[in-house]
Amino acid sequence: MDLVIVVLLLSSCVGSLGVNESPEKRDFYSYEVEDITEENTSLEKYRGKVSLVVNVASQCGFTDSHYAALTKLQDIYGYTGFNVLAFPSNDFSEQEPGTNEEIYQFATETYAVEFPIFAKISVSGPDAHPAWKNLAIQSGKPPEWNFYKYLVDHNGKVLNVWGPRTSVEQTVEHIEKAIEKAKQAALSAEKGEKQQTVKKQSSSTEKLKGEVESEETYSAEEVEEDEVERDEL
Repeated sequence: MDLVIVVLLLSSCVGSLGVNESPEKRDFYSYEVEDITEENTSLEKYRGKVSLVVNVASQCGFTDSHYAALTKLQDIYGYTGFNVLAFPSNDFSEQEPGTNEEIYQFATETYAVEFPIFAKISVSGPDAHPAWKNLAIQSGKPPEWNFYKYLVDHNGKVLNVWGPRTSVEQTVEHIEKAIEKAKQAALSAEKGEKQQTVKKQSSSTEKLKGEVESEETYSAEEVEEDEVERDEL
C-alpha cells in the first residue's frame, strides 16, 4: 500500500515538472506533424523564423486568390527564412477531399507552390491536430473556415490571426515587422555568443598568463637557491 502511494506521488511530481505539458504551455514549433509524404517531421526546424500557418483547401471559393498570393509571398520573403506552412484540411464543407498526393499535385502544378505542404489533418473541433489546438489556444480563435492565417513569430508564438476574407496582401505589414524582430533577435543572440566567446578567451588568457608568471617566479627562486649554494661552497 505504501509503495503504491509513493509511486502515485512520484507520478504527480513528474507531471508537475512539465513532462506532459498542456498545449497552452507549449509553442507551435514544439510539435511534430506529418509532411505530405506522411513522414513524421518536427516543426523545430522553423524555430528562429517567421511563419504564416494556413489551413488550405483545393475546392474553396478562396482557393485561387489565396494560393496565388501565398506563392508570391513565399517568393518575396522566403530569402529571409520566412515560410508559408500549408495544412490541407477537409473540415469545412469537405472542400479538400483528395489524397495527399492529389493535393500536392494540384498545388504544385496549378500554382507552382514551393512552400511546405503537410499531410491532410483536422484543424478544428475535438479531432484537431495538437499543433492546431495550440494555435487556437494561443490566439483564442480556432479556424471557422478554410484559409485561416496564423502569423507565428520566431519563438513559436502567435502574433496575429486572419480569416479568409482578409487578403494575404493585408497581412504583409505585420509579416515584415515580425521578420524584422526575428532578425534583431538573431543579431542579439549572435552578439551575446561572441561576447561569451571573448569572455572565455580572455579568461583562458589570464589563466595561462598566471601560470606562466607562477612558473617564472618558481624558476627565479630556483636560480637564487643555486647561487646561494654556490656561495656557500
